[in-house]
Amino acid sequence: MTSDQASHSGLESSAGATPALDDKYNYQVVRQFSAMAIVWGVFGMGMGVLIAAQLMWPELNDFFQPYSHFGRLRPLHTNSVIFAFGGCALFATSYYVVQRTCQAKLFGGFLVPFTFWGWQLVIVSAAITLPMGLTTTKEYAELEWPIDILIALVWVSYAIVFFGTIVKRKTSHIYVANWFFGAFIVTVAILHIVNSAAVPVSLTKSYSAYAGAMDAMIQWWYGHNAVGFFLTAGFLGMMYYFVPKQADRPVYSYQLSIVHFWALISIYIWAGAHHLHYSALPDWAQSLGMVMSLILLAPSWGGMINGVMTLSGAWHKLRTDPTLRFLVVSLSFYGMSTFEGPMMSIKTVNALSHDTDWTIGHVHAGALGWVAMISFGALYHMIPILSRKATMWSVKLINTHFWLATVGTVLYICSMWVNGLMQGIMWRAYNADGSLTYSFVDSVEASYPGYFVRFLGGAFFLVGMCLMAYNAYRTMNDAEEETVAEPAQA
Repeated sequence: MTSDQASHSGLESSAGATPALDDKYNYQVVRQFSAMAIVWGVFGMGMGVLIAAQLMWPELNDFFQPYSHFGRLRPLHTNSVIFAFGGCALFATSYYVVQRTCQAKLFGGFLVPFTFWGWQLVIVSAAITLPMGLTTTKEYAELEWPIDILIALVWVSYAIVFFGTIVKRKTSHIYVANWFFGAFIVTVAILHIVNSAAVPVSLTKSYSAYAGAMDAMIQWWYGHNAVGFFLTAGFLGMMYYFVPKQADRPVYSYQLSIVHFWALISIYIWAGAHHLHYSALPDWAQSLGMVMSLILLAPSWGGMINGVMTLSGAWHKLRTDPTLRFLVVSLSFYGMSTFEGPMMSIKTVNALSHDTDWTIGHVHAGALGWVAMISFGALYHMIPILSRKATMWSVKLINTHFWLATVGTVLYICSMWVNGLMQGIMWRAYNADGSLTYSFVDSVEASYPGYFVRFLGGAFFLVGMCLMAYNAYRTMNDAEEETVAEPAQA
């Protein structure tokens, strides 16, 4: 098999690999990002369980006021899960994949460790400033202007490293996973720089450069495309590498993967306006967001089907390989959440779902079911190779983690679906005289059983994440386990 053919199949050539892996590839930074993805995952999901408990037992807001208040911990939770856990997982996997598919060591010299330490500084800065109440109040873009500048510097360095490695590649072909990683890197840079434009008034306070409906439109152009490119395109890059590798099968249709790429990046960028239905945004812009969201269903499902069908001839491996189970179940959640999103963008459906827990359920179907599970599968694939071990320290713990994560995710999203539908129906119920049948407090009281189930599901997920941390620690540090040279894989 030539290197070009190997790249097309997702099985890059590593013939001639030696135990001195860091001489051939820069695996040190991949190890660092992989370890911190797990650390920040435990932290961020722990914050999620805490704020879920605060909604169930409000007195938990009081133990360290004002820093422990839900309103301050909630953005800490979202930033630590999306940008700390998800971001570190993306850095780790993109650096790993681009080196192996290009058969070239990372370009950039000092920029490589700078991306790691700079990103950790961003995360620590967020963990300090957000509980202090220092925030722009923009969803997923809460960090103040000095941290935004650091993010831009790190991200531009990341782009130089990634694309520089592609330029110096030793293969003629650029494997499709790198297309998705590349689109995610470029688009997130544009989104962040444009949306973060602000007028500083002090070191810790700034005002947006935009005003009114324009500010809202730019914010949700950023917000939804943070989902579309940070949380979708980047993780599809993972999918197109790690699913074929773990299944030991070529991508089902390489041609479909190219169509998937161009369709996704062409359409996703227009969908953000569906967050602003029934707002001051012009009605034509709301309708455009809805239409583009509905069209988006086609490329999303094309990619999901391509990933699932890659297992053709390898379905039996699911019986014994929990890592592959993580990867395949993540695709199922991806398909489900990318069907649910376009449906919720329809104005008449959105009239029921808007501002309810249904939206929370939808977000976490994607965040827990798709983003976290594809990351778990990718990390479980990489860590033994990075540690020069034959397997993870305990395959049984991977299996236990899989079931905790799956059951936890299902409990979480189902409870929020039920709560959301109930809230939407209660809020639109009227008496014969036109008065509201239920008060808002009535809907909050009715939501408590769902809040408890959500807390339980989140706790399951967190326990699984802690098991992963222990398993990864033992794999990376257990000197008694037999070490092996990286095997040839083509």
